[in-house]
Amino acid sequence: MAEPTTVALRYGRGELAARVAEGWRATVIRKPVMPALPEPRAAVAAALARSDLAARAAAAKTACIAICDITRPVPNGVVLPVLLRALLGAGLPAGAITVVVATGLHRPNEGAELRELVGDPRVLDTVRVVNHFARDDAAHDRAGTTSRGAVVRLDRRFVRADLRIAVGLVEPHFMAGYSGGRKVICPGLAHAETIAALHSARYMEHPRAANCVLEGNPLHEDQLEIVGMIGGAFAVNTAIDEERRLAFVNCGEIVSSHLEAVAFARRHAVVPVPRRFPTVVASAAGYPLDATYYQTVKGMAGPLDILEPGGRLIVASACSEGFGSPEFADAQRRLAALGPRAFRDSLLRTDGLADDERALTGVRCIDSLEDAIADSVAAAGDPHVAFVPEGPYVVPVHRPGPQ
Repeated sequence: MAEPTTVALRYGRGELAARVAEGWRATVIRKPVMPALPEPRAAVAAALARSDLAARAAAAKTACIAICDITRPVPNGVVLPVLLRALLGAGLPAGAITVVVATGLHRPNEGAELRELVGDPRVLDTVRVVNHFARDDAAHDRAGTTSRGAVVRLDRRFVRADLRIAVGLVEPHFMAGYSGGRKVICPGLAHAETIAALHSARYMEHPRAANCVLEGNPLHEDQLEIVGMIGGAFAVNTAIDEERRLAFVNCGEIVSSHLEAVAFARRHAVVPVPRRFPTVVASAAGYPLDATYYQTVKGMAGPLDILEPGGRLIVASACSEGFGSPEFADAQRRLAALGPRAFRDSLLRTDGLADDERALTGVRCIDSLEDAIADSVAAAGDPHVAFVPEGPYVVPVHRPGPQ
């Protein structure tokens, strides 16, 4: 097969083309083909019909649906209308149903952005859709304390609902192993204090708090504890292909259904690669994931296993909204104070960060992908370059084999 002359990386709402110079040995790493479901809404309806949702809804007087914020490309426009139809059909009145945007510490999604997030205007016309505000003390109930000592406070609208539903996207996550399921609830609906506790060094530095790892992962284990504290929840779990089309949907009790979805995602997201590379070029998955530098870190973490020691990682991310939450900026400021040894040799191609924000990243910001790749190839004396166009949705794993 002929080597590519250009590789398109997801960047913002479009693509950034990286030219492959003569003499470079390019390897493009993608996940196996994930066939899109031909009738996505029918697939959601069938998954709901196979579950016990109707019985749960019939026994409930109120329902709260947690959805991810704009940083996750969850196919809400497919899922929510079908889910609401099922709830209404089971006897729950529209006024008893609330949709809460699980923002975590991110900013709220409002106006046109909220309409884009929900994906179907009929949802906004039918039920109340509100944002979670992690710093609003009065909006949270204390649910308990995890076995590791994290105080858990969650959005009271979700905690106090008779029927709690989490709608999520299952994909690799660099700390929690996989997103979706329990993660929609915490950190999605958690108080800032709880979020800070679960993002402390105690968790982040743990070797099992890593991409595609659930067993022994302290963050995942605490999230499961938190789900138990509120008496469980129902989940709708989705997976999407490279074109953001629905490729998988299931639903049911949040823990078991999420694990089933993880099994599907793992078969596509984890890609064995027989060698390591001195130069790796990745995206941060484009909009909406690359809107902030905080989310961009996921694109940096994904391909590390195939980066040679001393190699260079080059990441393309628009960072159109800048750095991220104030809490993340403060943490990054403390890390930057440790000096360059606290960071790998990483380069960031971006248009969205101000000069002071660029200084906080701890990585070098560049203007030209091709120049950065050429410099890396020359410094390594090795023409092999790996490209990961879909960023954190693909986790290349080094498994030695024939070169």
